[in-house]
Amino acid sequence: MTPITKVEGRRLALSNLDKVLYPATGTTKGEVLHYYAVTAADALLTHLHNRPVSFLRYPDGPDGQRFFTKNPPPGTPSWVRIAEVPRHAAQQNRQVVVQDLASLMWAANLVVEFHTPQWQADAPGIADRMVFDLDPGAPATVVECCRVALWLRERLAADGLPAYGKTSGSKGLHLLVPLEPAPADRVSAYAKRLAVEAERDLPDLVVHRMTRALRPGKVFVDFSQNAAAKTTATPYTLRAGAEPTASAPVTWAEIEDCRTPAELVFLAADMAGRLERYGDLLGPLLDPDRARPLPAAP
Repeated sequence: MTPITKVEGRRLALSNLDKVLYPATGTTKGEVLHYYAVTAADALLTHLHNRPVSFLRYPDGPDGQRFFTKNPPPGTPSWVRIAEVPRHAAQQNRQVVVQDLASLMWAANLVVEFHTPQWQADAPGIADRMVFDLDPGAPATVVECCRVALWLRERLAADGLPAYGKTSGSKGLHLLVPLEPAPADRVSAYAKRLAVEAERDLPDLVVHRMTRALRPGKVFVDFSQNAAAKTTATPYTLRAGAEPTASAPVTWAEIEDCRTPAELVFLAADMAGRLERYGDLLGPLLDPDRARPLPAAP
């Protein structure tokens, strides 16, 4: 029998709580739901707020079927907020916006990764943050990503832009920059310019093109996730990998000191202690006073 629970007055059926989702660690669905409800909710909800969500669903764990969905899943409760998001000039797209704990737990029960764009639902395509997705091509690892992140931090600072880091929850690193609202195409163009500069200054370490043949042993600086149609793993989401890794905010000291990939792997079980110690390291992204204007094109 599926247990029914109440979350903020909403009735939720939370299913298959004993099901093992991560065989490598024996982590059950119930433990995943506990992570979202107790450990991550406060911080995660601030980063989900007012942003349409894309779900990567993996209901049978990372070894089972995975599929992306932008549209509200069948059976979405009437009380879950739905935003009308322009897909193109002639069509609107409907997407979930996770605004509260009840909506978060309903979504988490579907077994999902949370992915969000760099803009908010009431200003589609107008970015209030910029992202650089640093993706290592083997044998490069997150250690090499950290070297590139330090270069980007200095380069961004030269343009008056602060940067904050998080693990991708997979093998790479994300850098996020709070911005005064700007069109996504302008943000993408600026991010591409810096990716090209990084490749020029660090030719043995960086590539700015996605071509697979160029990437072994280098870090792909993916600027494309700033496009209005793209999304990035939301801070604190768990990922559909062998273990329940989180897309975890990290300090610049951790990035500077990273010598082995294991130093920047954080599991669901690690996050309560990190939040207690550091708070939300990405909190500045939510502070309008930290936002800076995008530099003008040269």
